[in-house]
Amino acid sequence: MSKLTRRNFIKTTGAAAAVGAMGVAAPAIANSHGNHVVVVGGGYGGAVAAKYIRMADPTVKVTLIEQNEYYYSCPLSNPVIIGIRDMEVQKWGYDGLKKHGIDVVIDTVTGIDAGSKTVTTKGGKFKYTKLVLSPGVEFNYAAIPGLTKEIAHTSMPHAWKAGPQTLLLRDKLAAMKDGEPFVMVAPPNPFRCPPGPYERASLVAHYLKKHKPKSKVIILDPKDKFSKMGLFRGGWKELGYEPNYIEWIPAAEGGKVTKVDAATGTVYTDMGEYKSSCINIIPPMTAGSIAVASGLTDKSGWCPVDLKTFESTLAKDVYVIGDSSAAAGLPKSGYAANSEAKVAAAAVVAALQGKPAPMPSYVNTCYSLLAPDYGISVALVSVFEDGKITKKSGGLSPSTASKAHRKQEAFYAESWYQSIMADTFA
Repeated sequence: MSKLTRRNFIKTTGAAAAVGAMGVAAPAIANSHGNHVVVVGGGYGGAVAAKYIRMADPTVKVTLIEQNEYYYSCPLSNPVIIGIRDMEVQKWGYDGLKKHGIDVVIDTVTGIDAGSKTVTTKGGKFKYTKLVLSPGVEFNYAAIPGLTKEIAHTSMPHAWKAGPQTLLLRDKLAAMKDGEPFVMVAPPNPFRCPPGPYERASLVAHYLKKHKPKSKVIILDPKDKFSKMGLFRGGWKELGYEPNYIEWIPAAEGGKVTKVDAATGTVYTDMGEYKSSCINIIPPMTAGSIAVASGLTDKSGWCPVDLKTFESTLAKDVYVIGDSSAAAGLPKSGYAANSEAKVAAAAVVAALQGKPAPMPSYVNTCYSLLAPDYGISVALVSVFEDGKITKKSGGLSPSTASKAHRKQEAFYAESWYQSIMADTFA
């Protein structure tokens, strides 16, 4: 990290977490009886919000509504695609949250009425005092002519929500002939997990170098720069990926895709066409579909919120966290969702107790693997200042780190994963 040592970062983030958790650290019960908080979405944001609200005030009834019985983590799912990690390691259930007294309902939300404070599911209706919404992202397939949701599920997977498509892409990569390209279409900003496409490209290049040396990754990118770009491209050269195993084509050089043809396995740009049996298209994204359908998004496609509390600016008593929120100053990452959840939980509990929202702080840290023993990272500590989320410290991995340092960062990536998943689901 350029401005922060790891020891100081840990001390700083620890302090930040404590500040961010003001109001949730010590249980308080005043004026909380009869309140019902409904949380929609059981991932990095929603599960944490539900847990921390109960930890702050055990008298508050909390119901978590999630459509799937198990949650599969997108962070660290890229190693699954190249066959070095089992999908079962990405799988998490909700028994831990039930131990906190949270009612977990496996059902699909079909409507939200902010006027009557009602959430409707396929199986019933839930009245709420406060609603926390964490629905993740939805994909705008129509933005790429020729692409549909069905095509993404069958022949051109995005694999951007860990699950069946992750395994489909893994199988297509394994079956791809040596000499064929792995064609990846990167999404435009903003999108979930900004370094994710480039971590995936790195790990696929690692796989190709060992198993299909005549193949390469072709990244068609509608952008001219990307997250951690200097570290990624420096690593690609150091690891011998670029130019033989990775070819990055930015927008300025014809990287923007104009259409796709699933029948022939072809991706078209203004500058050429690319054929493969293994095409990975990550479409443009918006807020989760239930947020869009409930009128909680603006013309940007994301949910505007009060950055001090994450309460929607369009609907009172509705808090939107995680990827769906328009949280300028924070990336759409798992760790940022965790941080937003704690800020929102503190604000919700304070509001139920008739108190002002505590002053928040926000933390993000993210590791990326370029190879199983080569990791890089970025960290960020921010505060709420003048109505904005303002960065106070953080930085990137050193650009000239040793092999031992990169190996240690890869180890930290797994530690990061185990820690945040315990915080989320235990």
